[in-house]
Amino acid sequence: MKIIAAVKNTDALMLACKSDVEMIFDIQPNIELLENYIEICKKFRKKLFVHIDLAEGIGKDKYGLKFVQKMGVDGIISTRAGMIKAAKELGMETVQRIFILDSHSLETAEAVLKTEPDMVEVMPGVIPVAIEELCGKINIPVIAGGLVRSVEDVELISKAGAVAVSTSENVLWKK
Repeated sequence: MKIIAAVKNTDALMLACKSDVEMIFDIQPNIELLENYIEICKKFRKKLFVHIDLAEGIGKDKYGLKFVQKMGVDGIISTRAGMIKAAKELGMETVQRIFILDSHSLETAEAVLKTEPDMVEVMPGVIPVAIEELCGKINIPVIAGGLVRSVEDVELISKAGAVAVSTSENVLWKK
């Protein structure tokens, strides 16, 4: 399994560059640090993708894309179909980030076929872990919902600490 480092600051970037990962996602890029980050990644032979939607000081338009391309990033990450299309038109590598929260969002996720990104990042990646962490931090009953389709899903969620599951799968409504 390939691991991609998602970084938010210079310390994390340096750690990622010294690791075995080949690709780095800068998920909190800013115009002030970008040139330095690109230099560091090139030095360590790492591919750098910037989350253009979250970039500080960089326009969320074709000019912002041209700017980061000219700076030397290897690609961009975006949740916006228009940004993915514009980046593809510029010949950039793209990652379209999508959030799968429930059955409806899973159905609409097929829209990525229209934007044709190079990769799709599905979020969240591991929900039982998040449920377990949340249950450990709060003293409020947690209900898990969205994409719960099997008895096995219910068991994983239960083991993670949720007190209930909401689901549209009527086969699971039986005791």
